[in-house]
Amino acid sequence: MNDTKLGAIETRFAELIWRNEPLSSGDLVKLCQQELSWKKSTTYTVLKKLCDRGLFRNEGGTVTAVLSREEFFARQSEVFVEETFQGSLPAFLTAFTRRKKLSEEEIQQLQQLIDRNRGC
Repeated sequence: MNDTKLGAIETRFAELIWRNEPLSSGDLVKLCQQELSWKKSTTYTVLKKLCDRGLFRNEGGTVTAVLSREEFFARQSEVFVEETFQGSLPAFLTAFTRRKKLSEEEIQQLQQLIDRNRGC
């Protein structure tokens, strides 16, 4: 996938697909009309754009995700850390926790993640 960034409207559109896939392109048009007040042409324009970027596919009139929501946001996070913190997760966590105190539950979750990855 060549672009990990989505605008606010593209994100809402992507969320509709992820929540409802697989779905026919006709059903997607109806859903976008109800949820986003879009015309058919707008739906197909944005769908084509996101298909060209490798996020979704529209084959035989059925729209599916190439990347799951989780995979997409994982890639987006990796790019953010790489671009902003030169790939340093500790630098990111230091910046993040400078303004936001982690809860005990968050600390435990992070420790479990570290423990799971230590054995890799």
